[in-house]
Amino acid sequence: MATMPADRSPDSTLALLRAGYRFIGARCERYGSDVFQTRILLAPTICLRGRPAAVLFYDNERFQRATAMPLRVQRTLTGRRGVQGLDGPEHAGRKAMFMSIMTPTAIRQLGQLFDDEWQARLPAWEAAGPLPLYDELGRLLTRVVCAWAGVPLPTAHVERRAVELHAMIEAPAVVGLRHWRGRLARGRTERWLADLIERTRAGLFPAPPGSALAVIAEHRDRQDRLLPRRVAAVELLNVLRPVVAVDQYIAFAALALHDHPGWRERVRDDDAATENFVQEVRRYYPFFPIAAARVRRSFDWQGHHFPRGRRVLLDLYGTNHHPALWPEPELFRPERFAGRHVDPFELIPQGGGEHWAGHRCAGEWITIDLMKRAVANLTGAMRYDVPVQDLALDLHRMPALPPLGLTLTNVRRTA
Repeated sequence: MATMPADRSPDSTLALLRAGYRFIGARCERYGSDVFQTRILLAPTICLRGRPAAVLFYDNERFQRATAMPLRVQRTLTGRRGVQGLDGPEHAGRKAMFMSIMTPTAIRQLGQLFDDEWQARLPAWEAAGPLPLYDELGRLLTRVVCAWAGVPLPTAHVERRAVELHAMIEAPAVVGLRHWRGRLARGRTERWLADLIERTRAGLFPAPPGSALAVIAEHRDRQDRLLPRRVAAVELLNVLRPVVAVDQYIAFAALALHDHPGWRERVRDDDAATENFVQEVRRYYPFFPIAAARVRRSFDWQGHHFPRGRRVLLDLYGTNHHPALWPEPELFRPERFAGRHVDPFELIPQGGGEHWAGHRCAGEWITIDLMKRAVANLTGAMRYDVPVQDLALDLHRMPALPPLGLTLTNVRRTA
């Protein structure tokens, strides 16, 4: 049995918070191994990266998600008793509920709402002066996803809900005030959506048929029971929040167009080039850093022992930058995807494996569609300038964004 490399620190929680996206990858390079052990939140933890590690991690016979995610993440980002923390038949039933919402027709409808809202906002952007793109995208996507999901959102409440959704996204990997803002935001938002679920079930609010609100409010488990109102609110929020989080990827796409201006012409009216560009944005830029699971039963893998109950972290960012998978991984090269079959265990910014039975993000197709539409709007529907500003990404911060969220000026419509 091989000796698994071990991090020298008695606990690496603070090191993880300081190193951010590079925590696992840097140690893998240091130890010359894609697997090592450490302690996170005082608990023994195994860290992995790479394609073989992803294949292993998404084996539901060997791993489970129950109790894997730290409570600080559940209390801010994912919620408690949601689909991310389920296993077996319970997970299969809940995941099928989500996948029933993600039909090609529904994805096109969401995309059309997104395009319409983008066009509707252009006059205001022209008159706005400096435009903080990330903040504006958060408000835009909040309006769009609520309309699509059947969730009523008065115009006066858009800013508040967008701020709360961003607070949840930014809270898990920080301590102090930002973390507590995220926890408070989740509590307020879950109460809002739980009340809406209750009113929908009572017939006081007619949810559009097939909408996320209707599907989740009406969903029944294997015992033919409705979801508890707070759990249904968590799952409805698991539709709203990830769509709003696409604003990070769209901001990264705009940053990539600025840093690699030759791609502006290449993606215009070229679906294949746009697909390659979007996939490289998803590979290259930081999104969700790691995924967590627990060993279901003890086993050995590549000469290393995985004891029952041990928490395991898969490095999503590090796998997307693994030099064995991606030659020159620190270079932005969309052409690497030309003619390439995208393996479900190689490109894993939103999880690996397959969508229906596994823990890969149900909304990944939505992410790709919205990013492609955003690239089309950024290169075809408008022109803008990018003034001098600090555009460096701080990979120690999770999530990582340009300091000002990418500010645009002199926005003007092309038609």
